[in-house]
Amino acid sequence: MIILSLHSGLQDSGAALFEDYTLLAAVQQERLTRRKGDGGLPSAAVIEALTIAGLPAGRVDALVISRGHYPLSYFHASPPLPTDGGAAGFVDLAMTLASTSADHPSRIFNSRALLADLGLPPGIPVFFANHHRAHALSALFHTDWDRALIYTADGGGDNVHYSHHLLKDGQLACLFGDDRWLRTPRRVDSLGQLYGLATEALGFRANRHEGKLTGLAGYGQATIADDIARHFSVDDGGLIGSDFASVEAMGLFLRKAIVGQTPEDAAASVQAVLERVMSRSIECLLDRHDVRRLALAGGVFANVRLNRCLAGIGGIDEIFIFPGMGDEGLPIGGALDYLLTRDGLPIWLTNRRRLDDVFWGQAFDQSIDSILEADLGIVRLPGEPAEVAAGLLAQGLAGAIFAGRSEFGPRALGNRSILASPADAAINQRLNARLKRSEFMPFAPCVRAEDAAAVFDITPVNAYACRFMTITTSVREAWKARIPAVVHVDGTARPQIVIPDRQPLYADILRRFKAATGLPVLVNTSFNAHEEPIINRPEECLQALLRDRVDFVVTPLAVYRRACGSAA
Repeated sequence: MIILSLHSGLQDSGAALFEDYTLLAAVQQERLTRRKGDGGLPSAAVIEALTIAGLPAGRVDALVISRGHYPLSYFHASPPLPTDGGAAGFVDLAMTLASTSADHPSRIFNSRALLADLGLPPGIPVFFANHHRAHALSALFHTDWDRALIYTADGGGDNVHYSHHLLKDGQLACLFGDDRWLRTPRRVDSLGQLYGLATEALGFRANRHEGKLTGLAGYGQATIADDIARHFSVDDGGLIGSDFASVEAMGLFLRKAIVGQTPEDAAASVQAVLERVMSRSIECLLDRHDVRRLALAGGVFANVRLNRCLAGIGGIDEIFIFPGMGDEGLPIGGALDYLLTRDGLPIWLTNRRRLDDVFWGQAFDQSIDSILEADLGIVRLPGEPAEVAAGLLAQGLAGAIFAGRSEFGPRALGNRSILASPADAAINQRLNARLKRSEFMPFAPCVRAEDAAAVFDITPVNAYACRFMTITTSVREAWKARIPAVVHVDGTARPQIVIPDRQPLYADILRRFKAATGLPVLVNTSFNAHEEPIINRPEECLQALLRDRVDFVVTPLAVYRRACGSAA
């Protein structure tokens, strides 16, 4: 059965395609439109997912959609349609449903029109996925646990900001956050919104630059954390609450609270509150239900410092954060929700599998080299690609790797990554200048699995998460001074553990770089300039090389540099 799943939101729209439990493709709309965090109906992502799978739209057997924001034309005209602060012409399906007495979204939403616009067969079933349940299932499905807490947190979806699910004794129970809360008064309790408001108050862009706040926090002291934290509570069931009357009141309080604070101290304070309150909530739930494995999804868990804090809760055996933790991951979780509804929990649980990678986009290995070689401003270097690339990196140059299918989610994981030596901390400033970035956090490191535990504090708790660069961990003391470009001010790093069988070129570059320098680690940062999505297509790679974003590009076949005097 071919299942097409999509999320249409104000940002982070995308699509995924499954053949039963096998994920064939997952594509973020931004990678195609080249607009960071792009929202709206993801028509381009739908076409791309079908193209990757080599399937016509007529082969789709079921459509899954999130209850996000859709064009007004898909809604029946009565009753009034709340937009929930959305873009002009787009309506929030969940909030519209909550404002009516309709017992199902199909009562207010014209599924036939959507099927027709996407070119899908007119009679196929349309399934409406719950926002936080989709987040939760995207994380749980990629574990093999029989007992776990699945916790989601974000700025909001389907009228809540959190969900708590418990897998235990062969049952999956929702403790908070499902459709029972759809028509209740919306709570003002979101730590995700708090973090976004702080990001905005410090002059950055909410829903875009929260990572800058996380980096900035490392340089400050939590001077007003107690003042902020006293407005939040955690009840005996682990549910977070606040005494703010509205999100606007939360924002006003925060803007007043940071007056007189340095940006670093303000950021450190908000980060401390996030870690303190979230830890209390999750620890309460783990203890109350006697489980020791923790699965996380939702945009709040893009915060790698928070995730390390949660991994440190006493007694946790393993933590996993779904790599597409933001709303871009909803199409994957939505399809898994459909499969769970179709097949039942016992069958669904037996089909789970741990993630090997998140390479679910398009591959261009058949065209990247010809496109690079066709440009007169590019020259191909002789020699074995991994050896040549490692040599250039050892000389202090920065290069990009373009190989295989593109990554899904916010992290570049070695198929569309910029690589550099970690030996010189100044590489951070030089690369940021070339990429027009203003980052406060050092770049992330990549390391082969065989070397990871010698350099970083890799444990059974965090090893799975470290495969996908979703958590920070301590750097071994002997290595901190040798790889300063990837060490945070608090002595941690955000590593990616590379499995050679999965990424042979990437792993071979690391192996040869270690042989040349004694360093088993490389800098890995995403292959994109400031405010651009991660590079997807060969033409974008070519332009980045011509514009001096990097010194070279390595593919499975060769290494390429600009010809002398060809930089744009």
